Amino acid sequence: MARYEVLYVLAPNLEEEAYAAYTERFSNIIKDNGGQVEKVDTWGKRRLAYEIKKFREGYYTVIYFNAPAECVKELDRVLKITEPVLRHLIVRHEEKKSASAERKVAAENA
Repeated sequence: MARYEVLYVLAPNLEEEAYAAYTERFSNIIKDNGGQVEKVDTWGKRRLAYEIKKFREGYYTVIYFNAPAECVKELDRVLKITEPVLRHLIVRHEEKKSASAERKVAAENA
């Protein structure tokens, strides 16, 4: 499983309980498809850089998780069809190589 993070922006006109419900829904999609949620970071309402669907603000949330590729595809599909989601972005974290591992690879290629 690879490490990922998903950032999504919800419409600012929802009730407070709705934000928590969407976070729970997206976390459950990750868990139901074989992933593990590491951390949920709620940023709250922030001003958008530009207007999206006539909104100038959005409710930002970031979820850090480990998951297989199929889970990420399902999460992306659900985020695309969820009406209050203004924008979302899923990013994979690359494993950092140690300095000794990089020297070993360089020596093998030389």
